[in-house]
Amino acid sequence: MTKKLINFNLSTMSDGGVQEKFEQELKKVAENILDPNTDAKKKRTVTITLTYLPNDNRDAIAVYSEVKSKLVPQDGVSTTLLVGRNSNTGSIEANELKSGAKGQTYFDENGDVRTDTGEKVEDVEDKKEKDSSKKAARVIDLQKQNTNMA
Repeated sequence: MTKKLINFNLSTMSDGGVQEKFEQELKKVAENILDPNTDAKKKRTVTITLTYLPNDNRDAIAVYSEVKSKLVPQDGVSTTLLVGRNSNTGSIEANELKSGAKGQTYFDENGDVRTDTGEKVEDVEDKKEKDSSKKAARVIDLQKQNTNMA
């Protein structure tokens, strides 16, 4: 049997540290592949980089290892944002469209009817009633004012 001239095993290098790091990165790759929010057909990679730094006498070499993975990013998600100016306050408002179409109501997972921006319809109607009763309370009866002045 011939003696091995280069006896440097990656799996035992650094007391198994390189192998351990490789397995950690491989686990990340497997998790990324199993993630339904990533593209299943795109490639993932695990790279092991060994950097060699010889000493001044060139008889010993410091070996540094780096193990890293390149994963596929998760797919992006989109939504629609409704924007406008509040007619009462003049403030700019923005809300996510929840119903799928502007002005359309929908039922949520609890069976409550909600507006296109996700507010409960009954809460919106209650607020409108309160606002209209406040406005009604502000109405000034001019006939009563005129009789008090006479």
